Amino acid sequence: MELCRATSFSWASSSYSIATPLYSSKPFWSCDAKMFTVRCLSRHDASDKPDKCTQMVVSVTGATGFIGKRLVQRLVADDHLVRVLTRSRSKAELIFPAKDFPGIVLAEEPQWEDNIQGSNAVVNLAGMPISTRWSPEIKKEIKESRIRVTSKVVDIINGLQPDVRPTVLVSATAVGYYGTSETKVFNEQSPSGNDYLAEVCRQWEGTALKVNKDVRVALIRIGVVLGKEGGALAKMIPIFMMFAGGPLGSGKQWFSWIHVDDIVNLIYEALLNPSYKGVINGTAPNPVRLGEMCDYLGSVLGRPSWLPVPDFVLKAVLGEGACVVLEGQKVLPEKAKELGFSFKFPYVKDALKAILS
Repeated sequence: MELCRATSFSWASSSYSIATPLYSSKPFWSCDAKMFTVRCLSRHDASDKPDKCTQMVVSVTGATGFIGKRLVQRLVADDHLVRVLTRSRSKAELIFPAKDFPGIVLAEEPQWEDNIQGSNAVVNLAGMPISTRWSPEIKKEIKESRIRVTSKVVDIINGLQPDVRPTVLVSATAVGYYGTSETKVFNEQSPSGNDYLAEVCRQWEGTALKVNKDVRVALIRIGVVLGKEGGALAKMIPIFMMFAGGPLGSGKQWFSWIHVDDIVNLIYEALLNPSYKGVINGTAPNPVRLGEMCDYLGSVLGRPSWLPVPDFVLKAVLGEGACVVLEGQKVLPEKAKELGFSFKFPYVKDALKAILS
């Protein structure tokens, strides 16, 4: 009988430990020291357990953030092994308590290399949020927080021997890469813009692409993520409610959005599917003008949508960072659609109803 077996894992530096042998009598493809992805067990296999696919070991930076938390929850729910690469173990323990996440590994920076070693994949989501009031110091940190972590992850991966090196790197970037426009339509082939966020994204992506050529890289250019627990919507609603539900700024700017469930599913698919490589826009297929989005939001919240939120109010709250809301770009997810990705929420009205109901 042909047998595949994943190495048992344990981490002395953590209070969590795992030792899970994985077997399959008929692998879809041959196993080697770098990969142990095999077929799902049927209900008639010797274990007589429900269908369960072979586990991945995934290291995640930015796991305590808005998207990261949901991704970790999804991976754990599907019985994958997760190694949270964090700068603050205490913060990570609050978000991922051992009683709810008994198999998770929490690793501070000195342990990152030990945990990336032997992982099947790394998801890189780390970076200071941009939806805040910008100052020269904040702008510097927005860029450096992304470049520093991405560079560290890439250096670790490149320094590992092939038999313990991850085979996949899914690295976040943003639609800010394209700059802003009220008239242009952007896809994955479009050139970069010339503003501050475009510069940040170029350097962010360029750093990720320095990874070893044998590692499959998926760069997810993420739009405005909508969800209950955080992101732009959580900051927009209080301002929106104060001003009777009117558009933010002119309302003519494009709003390239995505529901948090869809961005998590897209990243998840990029981990599993070898066709997901290069740049992939992480946006819904139907971007809207911000005024239209505010109309939908007002309808869902039961608020009138007639009094605009003035530019100066947003600039007072967010400073130069108000450009994230006051300017925009129409970005289409052509690569995701070509790959056959199915969006759970292709329309913003349905996304807002699901979030706010």
